[in-house]
Amino acid sequence: MWEMSVPWWEFVLRGVLVYVFLLVFLRLTGKRQTGQYAPFDLVLLLILSNAVQNSMNAGDNSLIGGLISASTLMGCHVVLANLTFRFAWLERLIDGKPRVLVDQGKVHTELMHKELLSTDDLEAALRASGCLYLHEVERATIETNGQITVVLRKRDSAG
Repeated sequence: MWEMSVPWWEFVLRGVLVYVFLLVFLRLTGKRQTGQYAPFDLVLLLILSNAVQNSMNAGDNSLIGGLISASTLMGCHVVLANLTFRFAWLERLIDGKPRVLVDQGKVHTELMHKELLSTDDLEAALRASGCLYLHEVERATIETNGQITVVLRKRDSAG
């Protein structure tokens, strides 16, 4: 339980490498993966966590090894959060930037393809914002977290 089969620094190195790999992998798969979990997205994340387990612990099942790995991942997260807070360019690199999906009722289909968003995904986001028709949309934006925010056109208030 207390005896590790590999040195402590190897847990740290493995944890950092796996963290960076998964960060890059998830960033490259598009915002949809992080913002709107479909069942297959959740299954992928669960399988990923299992797949990288052995690469992080080198087959070591000791308590100390697990605590070192967990501490390394939390440390990576804290460091990255601080760095992205301090450096806007790094935040844009890690998180991306918001992109306009719909402008004045016109859908940017190329961006939807790039972000792996279906028409159903967009329509669901519009309905959730109280919009039934595309021409009512002034702007719909996919945010850095994958959520879609919708701004409706101003309606004439005929009293």
